[in-house]
Amino acid sequence: MAEQRPEKVKYIIDVIRYEEGVVEVKGWGYALFAGQDAGHPDISPLIWEVTDAEGQKMEVTSSRNYRADALRTLTDQACDTELGFQIVWKASDSLRYVIRFSDKERAETQKYTLDTRDLELFQREDARHFEGVPEMFRHMNGAMLGDDFRFLLRRGPREFYIMLKKRCARKTAPEYQQWRKKHSPSAAELDSQRNKNFRFRPKISIVVPVYRTPKKYLNELITSVRRQTYADWQLCLADGSGPEDRGKTAALLKKWAKKDSRIQVKILPENLGIAGNTNEAMAMADGDYVALADHDDLLAPDALYEVVAAMQQDPPEILYSDEDKVSMDSKVYFEPNCKPDFSMDYLCSVNYICHLFVFRRDFFDRFGGFRTEYDGAQDHDLILRYTEQAERIRHIPKILYHWRSHLKSTAENPESKLYAFDNGAKAVEAHWKRVGIPATVTRTEFYGIYRTAYHWDRQPLISILVPNKDHAQDLKRCIDSVEQKSLYRNFEWVIIENNSTEPETFSFYKELKKRENVRIVTYQGGFNYSRINNFGVSFAGGEYLLFLNNDTEMISPDSLSEMVSVCMRPEVGAVGAKLLYPDFTVQHAGVIIGFGGIAGHAFTGQPGETLGYCGRIASVQDYCAVTAACMMTSRENFLSVGGFTEKLEVAFNDVDFCLKLRKKGLHILYDPYAVLYHYESKSRGAEDTPEKVRRFQGEVEYFGNTWKHILENGDPFYNPNLSLHRPDFTLSS
Repeated sequence: MAEQRPEKVKYIIDVIRYEEGVVEVKGWGYALFAGQDAGHPDISPLIWEVTDAEGQKMEVTSSRNYRADALRTLTDQACDTELGFQIVWKASDSLRYVIRFSDKERAETQKYTLDTRDLELFQREDARHFEGVPEMFRHMNGAMLGDDFRFLLRRGPREFYIMLKKRCARKTAPEYQQWRKKHSPSAAELDSQRNKNFRFRPKISIVVPVYRTPKKYLNELITSVRRQTYADWQLCLADGSGPEDRGKTAALLKKWAKKDSRIQVKILPENLGIAGNTNEAMAMADGDYVALADHDDLLAPDALYEVVAAMQQDPPEILYSDEDKVSMDSKVYFEPNCKPDFSMDYLCSVNYICHLFVFRRDFFDRFGGFRTEYDGAQDHDLILRYTEQAERIRHIPKILYHWRSHLKSTAENPESKLYAFDNGAKAVEAHWKRVGIPATVTRTEFYGIYRTAYHWDRQPLISILVPNKDHAQDLKRCIDSVEQKSLYRNFEWVIIENNSTEPETFSFYKELKKRENVRIVTYQGGFNYSRINNFGVSFAGGEYLLFLNNDTEMISPDSLSEMVSVCMRPEVGAVGAKLLYPDFTVQHAGVIIGFGGIAGHAFTGQPGETLGYCGRIASVQDYCAVTAACMMTSRENFLSVGGFTEKLEVAFNDVDFCLKLRKKGLHILYDPYAVLYHYESKSRGAEDTPEKVRRFQGEVEYFGNTWKHILENGDPFYNPNLSLHRPDFTLSS
């Protein structure tokens, strides 16, 4: 037999990082051999080695991962080959390194050369926001162009384009400028706020750590506080600029303190770090509540007014608001972050609360202040600790804080503070330890987004319930994808046959019955999704139930383990997956109550591999509902709410089920790490007959009557500032 040689060896480098003497390379690649069937090539993962400029082999740590996006470019057949790679090594004295990618027989090799001098993270003291790309380039010198070229090489065109969009904020933000003008309080409204006589009038201490802040930014921050329409405040500023500052910042602060007795200043002998400086500022605070602010940001003039207005009934222990970013010249406001109501899982994925954050003063004494070991993520750590203890957390859906964005800030160039993201992962992991959940937390490819891996001591049986009417090929693809790819193996199938007529279907059933982990049960009667699944559950032996459409296909091999590990937390009622169309755009990333009048999927049509609005496509988080096209719950929780409501034959039964679980105090979570294709209900058919139209109208009426409160008051995990007419989290008019 002739030796089989690769037709090609190919690799793609996605990410290169060089920090603290460690080089990390991530990407994907393959060796492609001609298969016996020309339409089914033999795809093999690569092997690699790294050498320095002298040819010395480096000791590397490496791993492989599954890359559905890569496989889609090669084959449409089921394939679980792990094409993705991560290669890490400690840099030596050498400046240049060569990675050699080869097939398993080393018959063909491709080289990639990198120079660590090109990987040094560039820093720039300032950044301007220009009117557009042409003006931006007119203002850039050669060094800046070199920085950007290296950024383009290092991070790729997509992230380079995102960076340019942020820098050209005036070009990208006109829609928000108009929205902000329309929704900001007028001069007359601000005057009215100043005269408001609140029944409950707490003193609010605004705590700010200061470190060599440019005079312009510090003056603007203090001015924004003094312009507050609510006057009962205290501004506590702790200056850690140190002797190297020659007293310039201290002199400015003392000048402000003489002008306004509400301003308290402490000059520190040395810089104690972000956490230490903030704690010193906190020690001066004597208000009923504390608000956190950074030394170069801005408060909206009505910020404290809106905070106090939200305290008038049943005063909460913690409040937070929406926010946006402001350019260095303070003229452009952009990237509004319209947040959901409190979601601990979202907070464990990303510090979405951030600013404005207000808490009861006694929390500082009871639960401790900022901790130096979390510098850079000290706010995230404190917010996690305080929200764990709070019983009443209130979200104010108004933009009350403006976060100044410049290249050295994590607001725009995350590479300038990688340590902050490492500390953020540590803070989240510490949270899970405090609440008794065995877990580890790691950074993801998206800066500031964290992934939690749970470490339970058992793997319970999962019953996968699939209603089916014909479409044998769809069902086969669904089952094969799970059987061939899933890393979690303790599962059984319950196929619920409903009125199939095609011989191919029954032929496939005959094959399935030979498998020990497959049970085929027959539901007699017309199509009623709720009744069919309730029937199927009576045959399921699993502790956990996965409701799965027959027109789905698993992409991520750890989808089952992801969903069940989240579902095993006692406070979780149900978990939904990220579902993608065949073109890899989003079909489902959570359900929003109110879309389309009743409910609809978030981010439909958006690119599936992106962050989405404020990281929400890529983050585990609470929703009011997830789709039962792929939804896991425990048998106990399913039975406790009576299963699916059988009056809802086709529409909204999954949403209704999730809302019933939420009514019991359980959480509904979306998990972006469970990823499947969904080919969109092929077997259901359109609402194209008078009978179907009447049935649908009846389901709308039932849902509207049953869940009137949430339809009238809005989805707590959306935001009233966002449109209910588009799934991309666009601002409302």
